[in-house]
Amino acid sequence: MRAKARATKREEVWPVEVRRGGASVKVYQNRSTKGGVVYIGYAVADYSSGKRKFLYFSDLSKAKEKAGELADRMGSAERDVLTLTSADRASYLRALEILKPSGVALEIAAVTLAECLKVLPDHQAVIAAAQHWAQRLRTVTPKPVSEVVTAMLEVKRSDEASPRYLQDLRFRLGRFADAFHKDISDVTTAEIQLWLDSQKNIGPQSKKNHKRVLHALFAFAVARGYAADNPVDRVEVTRPKGGDTEVFTPDEMAKLIDASDHDFLPCILLGAFAGLRSAEIERLEWKEVDLVRKHITIGRDKSKTASRRVVPICDALAAWLAPYAGRQGKVWIRNHKSFYSAQQATAKKAGIAWKSNALRHSYASYRFAELQDAGRVAGELGNSAAIVHRHYRELVTPQDATRWFSLRPQAPANVIAIPTAANA
Repeated sequence: MRAKARATKREEVWPVEVRRGGASVKVYQNRSTKGGVVYIGYAVADYSSGKRKFLYFSDLSKAKEKAGELADRMGSAERDVLTLTSADRASYLRALEILKPSGVALEIAAVTLAECLKVLPDHQAVIAAAQHWAQRLRTVTPKPVSEVVTAMLEVKRSDEASPRYLQDLRFRLGRFADAFHKDISDVTTAEIQLWLDSQKNIGPQSKKNHKRVLHALFAFAVARGYAADNPVDRVEVTRPKGGDTEVFTPDEMAKLIDASDHDFLPCILLGAFAGLRSAEIERLEWKEVDLVRKHITIGRDKSKTASRRVVPICDALAAWLAPYAGRQGKVWIRNHKSFYSAQQATAKKAGIAWKSNALRHSYASYRFAELQDAGRVAGELGNSAAIVHRHYRELVTPQDATRWFSLRPQAPANVIAIPTAANA
């Protein structure tokens, strides 16, 4: 009795190479994980224009079909060249023989050398640079991406990075580590570009933020000898489209103040009358709000730009915060999620739509209209004068600014003071 032969499916070896005669085109596989689900896509490297361009497919058979078309086109071009002269034909065949051990197609080799010669116009210098680079690579200590991510997070924790920053790092680097199960020194610019391009569920700003975090990861790896260079330097992301700067009107601000509860009211006031960022308000402590000398100190550990700044307390803010004098501990005692919820609840109660970053934008716009001094406003915001000019110039009138900074509590009873011990 003959045993039946068991059919086995051959495992694909990536990248898959589709050949047509002497020409070949590679198909790459891209894996990404979201919510425990693995998503697989495919990319075809198209060099037909003289520059690399990736064509993306969700179906492997379609990707291979396209790769075959490109290889046929390349093969056709090769046959045309071979008919030129016998000398050209001999040169072409010699080039194929030389490249055969490397497995690199002739056109790709030509494009690669052409790009190298743009940097170093002497081909001998290109060879010397490659030898030098190979020597550098031999000094790299292999380390999986996931382990480098863990090491970086541990260093940031030791440096007492803010919880929000650590959460952002864990989220973005966790996604990257899930997709790249290899040594960090082996990750290429092309692979990072392909991975970012394949993230269809995130927008341009999020991709820009991913690139920023990945650049920090590879800089960390280079500094510790786990990678020879930072491949993120050459990654491209679509520039986010800047939207209009939104501000609250004085009437809207009055409604928000009336709708705020006693815990969240200082947060509203510090954004509207001092221009503090939401993250800075969440980290701020009452001891840094000096109502006697009328200024707020934003320490390096609380500032987005990691630089200390002193923000003046205007008369309006001093009047609103007077009932809170003597309080201890953090200004906002709850977590970030509660802070966001309080924003939405306050806006809903006030009957207006919450505008992203509008408290800070409002302060910057009204303050610039009041002072007409971009440098001074920039210092208070922790920004540059160029940013202030670009985003806040002539958004509101000086008359609007006067109304904004004239907002005052009608009576002390409008602000409910909480005993110091309750906020300690």
